[in-house]
Amino acid sequence: MDENQTTPESEEKELHEQAQIRREKLSKLVSEGKNPYLITKFPVNAHSREVKENFEKFSGKTVCIAGRLMSRRIMGKASFSHLSDRDGSLQIYVTRQDVGEDVYAAYKKDFDIGDIVGVEGFVFQTQTGETTVHATKLVLLSKALMPLPEKHNGLTNVDMKYRLRHIDLIMNADVRETFYRRAKIMKALRNFLDERGFLEAETPILLPLEIGADARPFKTHHNALDLDMYLRIETELYLKRLIVGGFEKVYEIGRIFRNEGMDARHNPEFTTIEIYQAYVDYREVMDFVEELYRYTAKEACGTLKITYQGVELDFEKWERMTMVEAVKKYSGVDFSTIKTDEEAQKIAQKKNIPFEKDKSTRGHILAEFFDAFVEDKLIQPTFIYDYPVEISPLAKRKPDDPTMTERFEYFIMGMEMGNAFSELNDPIDQRKRMEAQAEKKRAQGTNAQVDEDFLDALEHAMPPTGGLGLGVDRLVMLLTDSASIRDVLLFPTMKPKR
Repeated sequence: MDENQTTPESEEKELHEQAQIRREKLSKLVSEGKNPYLITKFPVNAHSREVKENFEKFSGKTVCIAGRLMSRRIMGKASFSHLSDRDGSLQIYVTRQDVGEDVYAAYKKDFDIGDIVGVEGFVFQTQTGETTVHATKLVLLSKALMPLPEKHNGLTNVDMKYRLRHIDLIMNADVRETFYRRAKIMKALRNFLDERGFLEAETPILLPLEIGADARPFKTHHNALDLDMYLRIETELYLKRLIVGGFEKVYEIGRIFRNEGMDARHNPEFTTIEIYQAYVDYREVMDFVEELYRYTAKEACGTLKITYQGVELDFEKWERMTMVEAVKKYSGVDFSTIKTDEEAQKIAQKKNIPFEKDKSTRGHILAEFFDAFVEDKLIQPTFIYDYPVEISPLAKRKPDDPTMTERFEYFIMGMEMGNAFSELNDPIDQRKRMEAQAEKKRAQGTNAQVDEDFLDALEHAMPPTGGLGLGVDRLVMLLTDSASIRDVLLFPTMKPKR
């Protein structure tokens, strides 16, 4: 092995040594009555971006800035450093003459890269044109006892990037920008809905029963009630009760929990927005989705044409196809001519499409064909509508074809982005579907039950309603050009190191 090559053991030893040196510096400061942790505030009145973008306004003016010390270039009696704050980085110029001999000596010997520093000084530009704060006061506000990663290598291990997100944010401005944009997207979604008269609601996260839906819930126990409870897998049933109660437009942005697999598009804890409006159907909801995406993209990105992983997406143009039309287009099989389950099973066997015994109806097999031949082809924004009733337990049947429902999903870059219905408001039909669903789940060994409170609400009459659920994290992925859902979650679910 090259004598200069480092090993994990040597890196860990060096890290320990650096941390020990920093603790010794802290002890020295404390013994001198300069404990930085006793400082409770600093009068920040400016940030890096506004100073750099408005140099003429700030030139010659005194400002107070604070941030993390990211570099230091000692040049005898004068030195340059860069501070990183919430907006970016700003250079500071420190001289012994202006901050005093003791402070300058401490800056050289006791300050470290990663420390939090407060600076008061006047703004100027160097000969190279870099906006800089000439320090007249320098204060150590917090001591970093652990060193930052090497600037050029950073956090190269992907697992560590997510596990040590605080370091990832310190070292990578583009990561911080992703989450600033996420905040803009969330604000745009709320503004869009609030401006259109929707009421934001908050519904329970802990539920007293496991419903019969396909998703697997997380289970916990309420000690005071001695009752098993479940983290919600959707917000739908409570929001529909609000429609019954007289709120005609409601939405909830909420955390959802599903005890299932993890990959680039799935995390057990994620964010959805569910939206319900009385007296509209699924076709009006399609129009609503187009408007919502255009508004959000414009607010967050300033354009309706965005680039995702090298592909230009145009939110001005949305294609619409029924599921039958899409399967015919991409597989050549026309399910409009297939009338029985037996016919569907034969064509599935011919095309090598596997199906389970309890999912062998024409509708189930149509959905399998869609998954196999269509979904990954839907790159530009596309609505797929009219879904089989077997896979749509909460959607209203089509009046002219009771085997299908008024349901759509929409897809971008081969990802399912949202799901919507003309909501089922027939309590008799709803009970039959929920009981069948719960019975099927119980046969798999779960404790699935029918939500009687929801059925009671439907029996008090819910108006015709259009409903939409969309994955917020996947929307953020698109609008930040992020390849993985973990890139847009500040703290994705991780297996503990120990």
